[in-house]
Parts: sequence; C-alpha cells; structure tokens
Amino acid sequence: MRAWIVEHPAGPFTETDLPRPIPSTGEVLVRVHASGVNPLDTKIRAGNAAHAKQPLPAVLGLDMAGVVEEVGPGVTAFRPGDEVYGMVGGVGGHQGTLAEFVLASAALLASKPKSLSMREAAALPLITITAWEGIVDRAKVTRDQKVLIHAGAGGVGHIAIQLAKALGAEVFATVSAEKQHVVEQYGATPIDYRTLSTEQYVAMHTDGLGFDVIYDTVGGATIDASFAAVKRYTGHVVSCLGWSTHSLAPLSFRGATYSGVFTLLPLLAGFGQADVGEILCQAAALADEGKLRPLLNEQTFTSSDIAAAHKLVESGSLGKVVIDL
Repeated sequence: MRAWIVEHPAGPFTETDLPRPIPSTGEVLVRVHASGVNPLDTKIRAGNAAHAKQPLPAVLGLDMAGVVEEVGPGVTAFRPGDEVYGMVGGVGGHQGTLAEFVLASAALLASKPKSLSMREAAALPLITITAWEGIVDRAKVTRDQKVLIHAGAGGVGHIAIQLAKALGAEVFATVSAEKQHVVEQYGATPIDYRTLSTEQYVAMHTDGLGFDVIYDTVGGATIDASFAAVKRYTGHVVSCLGWSTHSLAPLSFRGATYSGVFTLLPLLAGFGQADVGEILCQAAALADEGKLRPLLNEQTFTSSDIAAAHKLVESGSLGKVVIDL
C-alpha cells in the first residue's frame, strides 16, 4: 500500500510502499479517504511532541474518515463497505492515517455521520473527543450554565461551543476581533481578550460572579486567568493544555475545581478506547441533527501536497485542514 513517511524531525514526506496490514482480533482495516491535520501532527513531525511517543521514522496522522475494507475476528459492529471515522493512529508507535490503509481497533471507530462528507468527518475526531471530554465528561455542563470557552475559533474551541450549546448552556468565547464572526456563527457571545481584562469581562457577562464552567484550550497564562474568572464554590475549570506550573491559590480561594483532559491516553495506554468510540457515535448523531459541524479550511490538499497542508497548520490556519487521499 502507499504511505507517506517522515524519516527525521522536520523531514519531508516520502511516498513509500508498505505491506498492507492484516486485521487481527478486534481490529478493522480501513481504506482512508481523508486525513485530518492537527497542530499535534505538525509538532510530532518537528520532533516537539515527546508526550505523543511517536518516534520517527513514522507514518503520521491521527484523524481519518474512510471505508471498512476488512474486519478481524470478533468484530461485529462493522463490516466491509461501512463508512467510518476515528482517531486511530499517529501516536504511540501506531501507524498514522497518511496511508492508503490504516489498521484500527474497532473500539476507536464509529459510523461516519451521514450528513457529513469524508473531509468533514475526518476533521472531527481529535478535536471532538477533546471538547467532549472537557464539556460533557469532566465539567458535566447543564442547561442555563454560563460557559466560557477560551480560543473559541480554534479547533477544540469551536466544537466545545457547539457541545455546550447543545446542552442548553449560555456560551461565551474569547476570540480576536478578526475571528469574532466564527464564534458568533456557532452561537457564542464573543469576548475580545485583547481589549478586555479578565476582571472586565467577568463583570460584564457574569455581574462579577464568575463563569460556571471555563474550558481552557490555550494553556499558560490563560489557565491562571481561568482560575480568577470561575464562579465561587461551584465553578469548574477544565484544560486540555494544563502542562505548566501554576498557583492553585486563586482557584482554592474561590472553592472551585479543576480537571485535566489528555485525549491521547486511549491510544498510548489502551485505556478507555470504548469510550472514544461512544463519544464519536454520539457526536455523529449530533452532526446528523444539525447541532455539530466542523469549521473546514477552504483550501484543499491531496497526497501530492501534504507538506503544504502541514505548513498551513503551522501558520495558524483558520479551520481544520484535511488531506484527500
């Protein structure tokens, strides 16, 4: 099968021929139609993502949408010809999705949303699982809560907005002025973090009480700001980038709580793979109800310009970049 390998950090994508994988018990062989490109993929390629445990040379790519080619023993949920999507490789030594075929644990897959194209479906897995674990699993957002999403126009951010809205929350999102339209189109109230201080937007939107839930997708100083902006006693801060050193005093003095999200754990350690598949199954239902849609970058890429797709992501592209294979 055709596959594209990166031999060394910051190296080019080299087309090569690899043996077609054979599914074993509990595995599914998928013919890849589209592969999503995440910032994490570019960091792995650059050699700057030790937490992903993906040594080079490797076939990169976490996300994909495609068609089931073959199933291994014990697989009953899928059969050849089924359209599926998932976050199935590209870390932990697993072959990634920049290949003609990818072998995946059946537990990590879900049926592709019927209302979405292969490109749209391939844009969803990593960012949707990350957003879902924060909004639904950790914070357990409920109706009428005030939810703040940091970087609402980003990959995880725009999905988190939609999930919180689907749960009935009143959603706010920090965003630069030039991207304000993105969060508004998903139903969130924009907060220009460049012109308003934390104290100012907390006073403006919560009467100084703080937000019920804050999802940080930025890390660093934004986590510290979240600790100061969350509601007293019942407030909950969630972060998918909580890797720095922070003072817990502001959070403790408010009697609030914190949760971390580490989306790669099912791929790296094998824990919770069935949960991932269930998240994607429920996300597909939301998409088919018109409540969840990805923001795609307008540019299209094929296997001949994978490097250009990575370069666009590294530059901070608006919308998810997807490669058609």
